Amino acid sequence: MVRPARARFPDPQLITTTDALAAVVDRLRAEPYVTIDTEFVRERTYWPELCVVQLAGEREVAIVDAQAEGLDLQVLAPLLDDQAVVKVFHAARQDLEIFLYKFGRLPTSLFDTQVAAMVAGFGDQVGYDSLVSSLTGGQIDKAHRFSDWSRRPLSAAQITYAAADVTYLREVYVKLRDRLGREDRLDWVGQEMAYLSDPATFRPDPDTLWERLRPRTGNRRMLGVLRAIAAWREREAQRVNVPRQRLLKDESLLEIAATAPDSAATLATMRGVSRGFAEGKSGAGLLEAIAAAQSLPEDALPAAPRKDGPRPSPALVSLLKVLLAAKSEQHDVAPKLLASSEDIDRLAVEDEPAIPALAGWRRTVFGDDALALKAGRISLGVDGRRIRLIAR
Repeated sequence: MVRPARARFPDPQLITTTDALAAVVDRLRAEPYVTIDTEFVRERTYWPELCVVQLAGEREVAIVDAQAEGLDLQVLAPLLDDQAVVKVFHAARQDLEIFLYKFGRLPTSLFDTQVAAMVAGFGDQVGYDSLVSSLTGGQIDKAHRFSDWSRRPLSAAQITYAAADVTYLREVYVKLRDRLGREDRLDWVGQEMAYLSDPATFRPDPDTLWERLRPRTGNRRMLGVLRAIAAWREREAQRVNVPRQRLLKDESLLEIAATAPDSAATLATMRGVSRGFAEGKSGAGLLEAIAAAQSLPEDALPAAPRKDGPRPSPALVSLLKVLLAAKSEQHDVAPKLLASSEDIDRLAVEDEPAIPALAGWRRTVFGDDALALKAGRISLGVDGRRIRLIAR
């Protein structure tokens, strides 16, 4: 691993006892911010299996062996709950999901450097390696990115790799924070952190998951069965701790909803359903969910999905995308953070849709001008090599 010559990195300490972790937590709570990362495995489970937690302060780097015998991770809670200490992550979503699962609540005072980098104009969902290289001149050794972090003992190379993630992150955070502070954009990042601070972001409602399957039917009874078995699958996957697709694939759910089997023998004939599954506890639970949905009165069934509305004009969509690119260039912010493709399509069709692009700082930077362009109050022109807005 190549490190910037100017940077001083504390040697990482491997934490394997509750007392040692508690001492680290006490010291880190005296700092204004701490960088955090996690290593986990999830290929065969619904819930992520936490293996390592990395913590870095100004004078120490702790590699916490989350699987060490007798170590109580709950002593991390005072640090995670301390609103006076900013918790810095990069691409925080999966890390936060783990902490929500482990502690029943999310860390406070969050800062995600991936979001901050998008606000600072580093592009859509910039990778950590690229950000480290751009802001610090350092390089992250990728050799252990796909290590089996559940194997013990952890190797010296794994510990070094894990430490690098949070040590470089300190410098990345400081540079982004200072840059966005000078540009008066820290509140933009703060608005994004509100989304990551909401537990609902990480806990989908099982009763709405059927909508993601995009069933192509107006049969409300089938939709009622699909809603019930999609919710059952989510809860059962959590109970037995296996990925939902490993428990029962989407295409199997759709076929089961269409045929509504009422016995283990019939269920076993469905695509992707083994006889052992059909005749076991999971199969019995699935059949109960089907039967309950079949007995619902008509007014309790979900409405058929609305047919697609008017298609947006391709020319208008293209024009709005030109404006989006121009605004992104003008304000040096990632286009995807300003407006998604769905936002653009809805802007092209609806008068004033309830979309992120028309709320908060996004509306100021892009949304109001998008509405003005659509209404003909402004037009786009070319000034040298840049797009400019022309009032009409």
